[in-house]
Amino acid sequence: MQSSAPPHGPLLGRQYETQRLRELIGAARTGRGGALVLRGEAGIGKSSLLKHAEGAASGFRVLRAGGSQLEAELPFAALHQLCLPVLGHLTELPVEHRQALRIAFDLSSGTPDVFRVGLAALGLLTAAGQERPVLCVVDDAHWLDAASSRALTFLARRVSAEPVAMVLAVRMPCEADELDALPSLGVGGLSDADARALLAAQSHETLDEQVRDRLVDEARGNPLALFALPRAGGFAPPRLTPVPTRVEHEFRTTLSRLPAQARLLLTIAGADPTGDPGLLWPAARSLDIDLPTAGAAATATGLVEFGTRVRFYHPLARTAAYDAAAPGERRLAHRVLAEATDPVTDPDRRAWHRAQASAVPDQDVAAELERSAARARARGGAVATAAFLERAAELSPEPAQRMERTLAATRAHLDAGSTDKAATLLGTAENSGPDAFQQAETYLLRGRIALVRADDSEGPAWMLRAARRIAPLDTERSRESYLEALEASLLVGRANGVTDLVLAEARSAPPHPPDILDALDVLTSNGHRAAVPLIREALDGAKGPLWDRHPALAIILAAELWDPVTHVRIIEWLLKSGRDSGSPLVLRLGLAQAASAAALTGDLDEAMSAIAEEEAIADATGAPPVIYHRLQLAAMRGRREEASALFEAVLVTATATGQVVSNVHWASAVLNNGLSLYQEALAAARRATADGELFTAGFTLPELVEAAVRCGEHDAAVAALASLTERTEASGTPSGLGIAAYARALVTGAEDDYREAIAHLADTPMLPYRARAHLLYGEWLRRQGRRQDCRPHLRIAHELFSGAGLEAFGRRAADELRATGETARSRTAHARDQLTMQELHIARLVATGATSKEVAARLFLSPRTIDTHLRNIYRKLGINSRRQLRDRPDLRQPS
Repeated sequence: MQSSAPPHGPLLGRQYETQRLRELIGAARTGRGGALVLRGEAGIGKSSLLKHAEGAASGFRVLRAGGSQLEAELPFAALHQLCLPVLGHLTELPVEHRQALRIAFDLSSGTPDVFRVGLAALGLLTAAGQERPVLCVVDDAHWLDAASSRALTFLARRVSAEPVAMVLAVRMPCEADELDALPSLGVGGLSDADARALLAAQSHETLDEQVRDRLVDEARGNPLALFALPRAGGFAPPRLTPVPTRVEHEFRTTLSRLPAQARLLLTIAGADPTGDPGLLWPAARSLDIDLPTAGAAATATGLVEFGTRVRFYHPLARTAAYDAAAPGERRLAHRVLAEATDPVTDPDRRAWHRAQASAVPDQDVAAELERSAARARARGGAVATAAFLERAAELSPEPAQRMERTLAATRAHLDAGSTDKAATLLGTAENSGPDAFQQAETYLLRGRIALVRADDSEGPAWMLRAARRIAPLDTERSRESYLEALEASLLVGRANGVTDLVLAEARSAPPHPPDILDALDVLTSNGHRAAVPLIREALDGAKGPLWDRHPALAIILAAELWDPVTHVRIIEWLLKSGRDSGSPLVLRLGLAQAASAAALTGDLDEAMSAIAEEEAIADATGAPPVIYHRLQLAAMRGRREEASALFEAVLVTATATGQVVSNVHWASAVLNNGLSLYQEALAAARRATADGELFTAGFTLPELVEAAVRCGEHDAAVAALASLTERTEASGTPSGLGIAAYARALVTGAEDDYREAIAHLADTPMLPYRARAHLLYGEWLRRQGRRQDCRPHLRIAHELFSGAGLEAFGRRAADELRATGETARSRTAHARDQLTMQELHIARLVATGATSKEVAARLFLSPRTIDTHLRNIYRKLGINSRRQLRDRPDLRQPS
């Protein structure tokens, strides 16, 4: 552990900081864990505060880890450091978590369920905490590898019910990262009085008072500067450079006075981020370094300590030792470290050292790096994959292979979320004369980059260029590029107008077997009646279901067919595939669609549970949660203030990022129709249908018809009804036909249409629409003066709406009943009204007999946290046992 203050001096001027640390550790003693990120410039004393935390944690098990500039791209390197002392508890974890962690730490082969690695690490800490409280200390967290940073953030947000305290130190300024979401404490400079006291306590030289004043002034309260600058006698001329830079300069000055062998020894130590003497000493001996003499000289500087670990006084000292060496000396250090590294137990670090030792292209080293990239990808290390591949490309002597590796590195950077790095690297590929297929790949990658940038609308255009480039060479691959352009646009919510662009290009393609692009072309040019047979054929294609390859497109097309049965088939496939493969992306898409289907069928409990699980996975993987299914839930639930706040927030974000907002307008139309605010509903429905987006436009048409009728805009209602009828008659599903029938009844006032709607919808899963058919028929009957006839329909509507928790439509039905002289039954209190989404999901799982461990695994929490949630659930519901949860009918899930 490096220190940024005199090793034995008191922590002057840190009363507030040490108090915060004592409070954190004290809470962990009582099982109320937490985390704190210390943020400050280099040398400000963060490492000293970490040592203070260790000292204050008497009786704790202390686990240490540190970020390293040289290991910032090796996946889970820091997490491995932290967990290594408690790997003895690995056998106590569930099998899937144990395996995920073993693979992540390269202790086993295979592809891990990467978003369970954090939960597995939490299991280790929880198991260790059963023996005694745990303190996790992480220094130089700004240099954490991306996988470890995500995992540690995951841990820090889930130890609140565990005897675990986490303290991390981050150098400022630094780029925003996952740790920004955690509680933090800024560590500033010392006061002049404390700085003078520290200077007096550690200086071995008699300093002139004026010199002391200047040192205090120039150090600006930085303890490391106060400790290091006097080594030069305090008489160096003033500089305008930042304190850390000046301190590093002083370290270099100290290094320059060392004998050559001592400097080389420190260069090797600086090049090895592990601090393992078992690597340092064999590497140094291979260069015939006189270890006793060189080691003594290096130790005498106070910059390094050789023991069971090699520890530098401060990260800046390591940086200075490495950077002060000539390039040839650094390459030499990496070469001997590579030779000393076991190729079986640590092949990736060996490959990295070999790469750093190479001054010219080397096919063997490049191939070794490519193998390391494959292992990193299998362990979920996208950043490491990109780093290995990028260096492999640099060391590739053959142009074609260099291009392939560059493109692969670009894809890996995109997968890691490093859009700017991907764009820069892709620029080098585009200037290297790629062949036609490689050129197409650069266009596809350029399109993917543009799609995730809020200020770049050229994504689809780049993807279309890719398709056009390879069309003469490979028709099938070209058409897949067209589909990728369309689906990628749909997935990021920026598909506005892309369909027309894709189809215009596809029409000019060479002859080909009929496919989904043809179906979409017919749909846009000739309408639903001509396209529906082609769409059905494409969904159940000759190569297997479309959702195997393009799930987002398959979902949209099922919705265009008003086909909830096919939608359920797709959802079941997504959920099974996502859980079997461990793919967070596929599982999140499946859960989002499960929530969407549940909202549209009136099962709000299931929708809330699916949303809670999707959000848990998003949190575990550091991804933003999906939003459209939350819009659908809010629209159906019908709570005006809650829904309007969500709609407004989504509109602001979508407008800023250039995303399509038709989903918000559809949700607003549903909500306002339920609230009988028909002018607002009409305006929202018009906005939702303006762009003719797949799915949203069709599902908004019934809202547009009703709102237009209520507002007296007959022509608008007739036009919307015509479009709705064309769609639903073509698909022929009971759901679509029933919804179109009640929309037609609103326009025509024909009683037979109302009855037809009820008949079609009677056996469908679309409860909200079935209830609306009864509501609309009941309203029409009341306005016809048929009070006795209307009551049964209004009663059915109210019972369906209120039983499902569709509050706005439920109140509308209740108001209609009251107008007939009948009082609507009060709705029975439901668990969903008293619990959060996460609590409801936990309660429903426990009600089916799931254990705390099983629920914890599903929601990426610890069993102790689940038990804490259960206590809150019991309190809110007025019960005190799992058995009582199982006995509640509102928590029973359908079989």
